[in-house]
Amino acid sequence: MSGPGPSDNAGIPFSGREVTSTGFDDDRGEADAALMAALASGDEEAWVAALAESRLLVPIVAAPTEVDTSGEHAVEKSTDMAVVTLTAPDGTKGLPVFTSLEALAAWDPAARPSPVKAAFAAQAAISEECDVLLLDMASEHRVVVRASMVWALAQQQAWVPAYRDTHVRSAIGQAVRVEEAVLAQECVDGGEGVLRLRLTLAPGLSQDEVRALATRVGERLAADGETRARIEALAFEFVAA
Repeated sequence: MSGPGPSDNAGIPFSGREVTSTGFDDDRGEADAALMAALASGDEEAWVAALAESRLLVPIVAAPTEVDTSGEHAVEKSTDMAVVTLTAPDGTKGLPVFTSLEALAAWDPAARPSPVKAAFAAQAAISEECDVLLLDMASEHRVVVRASMVWALAQQQAWVPAYRDTHVRSAIGQAVRVEEAVLAQECVDGGEGVLRLRLTLAPGLSQDEVRALATRVGERLAADGETRARIEALAFEFVAA
């Protein structure tokens, strides 16, 4: 008499199950050539755009869920598979992602690859309260996908730096419109994701008045969630008329 047939470790038979496509059936674990070329170019807009169209590998690792500490050495009684997050000394939290099996193995050969589209990886990072994505962090081409980029990927929107972002420019215009002392404003690239807001001010303002003005403008910009997501860091530059 034959037995019930093979089953998984929970005792549920494999027979009768339907296997659905993951969307990555033909994926051989290789890096996207277009993404690698864009990363090599150093053009942030180009590689974020290429990243948006790419498959990424999110590492899944074994994490103990029950540990027996009754003996001389702690023993893992049960484990679960979990997504990895990393925290830098400054408190920045990141989700590591990889372009290929080779890049993943260079970081942790024991990690299991979970293939996802970049938008899903960004959404997972946000749900895990991560600030950034850490792309191929064990490689020479490693890169930090900054917060505004993660937000754009999660929203499946094109990313542009804040100083050229029409939404940000409009928000800044509204934030400074009520400030009579501001005669002109200009958005400038401050480097490394910093938006430098150059304000031309009417003469005669004290340092305390200038500081108060910057605080008011910054608070107005921070009050809008989408504007806040598009601006990673804001620096003021004041120019006398």
